[in-house]
Amino acid sequence: MTAEAGVAGTRVLVTAASQGIGYGAARAFVRSGARVVVNSSHEGRLAAAVGRLSEAGDVHGVVADLRQAADLDRLLAESQQWLGGLDTLVYVTGSPSPGTFLEQSYEDWDRAARLLVVSPAYLARKAAEAMLASGSRGRMVFLTSIAIREPIPTIATSSVCRIAVAGLVRTLARELGPKGIRVNGILPGYVATDRVAEVVDDAARRNGTTPAEERAALEREIPLGRLGTPEEIAEAVLFLASDRSSYVTGAMLPVDGGRLRSVG
Repeated sequence: MTAEAGVAGTRVLVTAASQGIGYGAARAFVRSGARVVVNSSHEGRLAAAVGRLSEAGDVHGVVADLRQAADLDRLLAESQQWLGGLDTLVYVTGSPSPGTFLEQSYEDWDRAARLLVVSPAYLARKAAEAMLASGSRGRMVFLTSIAIREPIPTIATSSVCRIAVAGLVRTLARELGPKGIRVNGILPGYVATDRVAEVVDDAARRNGTTPAEERAALEREIPLGRLGTPEEIAEAVLFLASDRSSYVTGAMLPVDGGRLRSVG
């Protein structure tokens, strides 16, 4: 990826970016000439990620727990200070542990709602305020999951709570569009990350099979015949964060190898 992606010089915040999809997105921005703040709640993983990313460009790390309001306030404040403003927010989160609906406790739902409902909404508000204050024609890209279109039984909290992101995207697109800010979402399918490995291991335990067998079963359900990569998700993020998508807002883009069977 190069400056041809159209994001060179932009000021970008990517959350949950020490590994997986978040790291892939951050790396794509850095390689494309953006200045990037990356976030994680895990200090050691974040330091390692910043070290690798800094080899390619301008990167700063902020340790923050996305479930805590004070951490979100600090994350935005430090990002603005280091970047000198904010042009793009890319919201990625980790996921709650696998489990069916009847296996989830009140505490499980509370943690999931904080991470997947409250956090993106609050951070979006703080980001919008920052963009409006600086006159930036900003962009927001929210990563969610194909599970909001076709719920996956063994990740119940994620299937339920991530639906809120679709409502957030459509709400913000209408409210912020007249102010020059575009807001879109991406629905990743099964991507080769630690999260999918966790889901595969859980399925193997439940079904009395092996992780290799469960992964093969997943791949048979995908028309392209394989898991995606963080780099492929990153290409979609770059598109929505650049002027190449200048007339796209309020969209929820599946990037899933054709896995979704639903229409619309």
